[in-house]
Amino acid sequence: MIPRPAAAAAFGRVLTAMVTPFTADGALDLDSAQRLAEHLVDHGHDGLVINGTTGESATTSDAEKERLVRAVVEAVGDRARIVAGAGSNDTHHTIELARAAEKAGASALLLVTPYYNKPPQEGLARHFEAAAEATGLPVMLYDIPGRTGTAIETETLLRLGGHERILAVKDAKGDLFAGSEVMARTELAFYSGDDALNLAWLAHGGTGVVSVVGHVAGERYAAMVRAVDTGDLDSAVRLHRELIPVVQAVMTRRSQGAITAKAALHAFGVLPTRTTRAPLIDATDAEAADLTAALRAGGVSW
Repeated sequence: MIPRPAAAAAFGRVLTAMVTPFTADGALDLDSAQRLAEHLVDHGHDGLVINGTTGESATTSDAEKERLVRAVVEAVGDRARIVAGAGSNDTHHTIELARAAEKAGASALLLVTPYYNKPPQEGLARHFEAAAEATGLPVMLYDIPGRTGTAIETETLLRLGGHERILAVKDAKGDLFAGSEVMARTELAFYSGDDALNLAWLAHGGTGVVSVVGHVAGERYAAMVRAVDTGDLDSAVRLHRELIPVVQAVMTRRSQGAITAKAALHAFGVLPTRTTRAPLIDATDAEAADLTAALRAGGVSW
């Protein structure tokens, strides 16, 4: 049984929060973005999140975001759901980003909790409702209090679950019990937003994953989702355990997912550079070599 089939159809089951490729001098590299999108869809993904945190959305312009969505839709929009990050801490700007993403051909929207200004729960609800009503696209909320400073509380999620276009939550809060209650009381689907908890969320009734480690492990995460769907918990646990060193290598506390994912993709020849934009910094040659060795030890190869 596929959990929450409406959400699965809207967003996919195995999504990666795709990095945004840049040239060596820091310009947006649309050709590499299209090749990367094709690579990911060829390796287990039925959805991609564009312009999310790992896509360095904080340092790309609105025009670059729209161009990136158009390029990825052109490359793989007939084979995967293209979910555009459109959230900000300004409701008006979020609405503008959502409408631009819809115009560019996105399949759905990812809306992060407004960050820095720490709105009250009523403000969060109104923000998400206004953005959801601005387009005809399905919406996935992104609950990540470690970055935003504000969690979406259970009662707020119960309210938002009644909106016809708000279909899912990408959870990086890690409260499995609270998420289970929301799934029990609404039709909201939950997607794991923390690779360390991918199996846990799937086992609790989650619909899929929005992954960073999926850049190098998409096929194995797709196999994990299939195993849970069919009740083969032994296989799902085996995959989870095999991927522990891969998750540790990519999601290291000493770095950041965009940095390590780009370094891995560059090392394996998928990206021509590992360039990030300040204030992020590129992985050093030594860091990239250590990362590649750890990934190979965890069974990653192309």
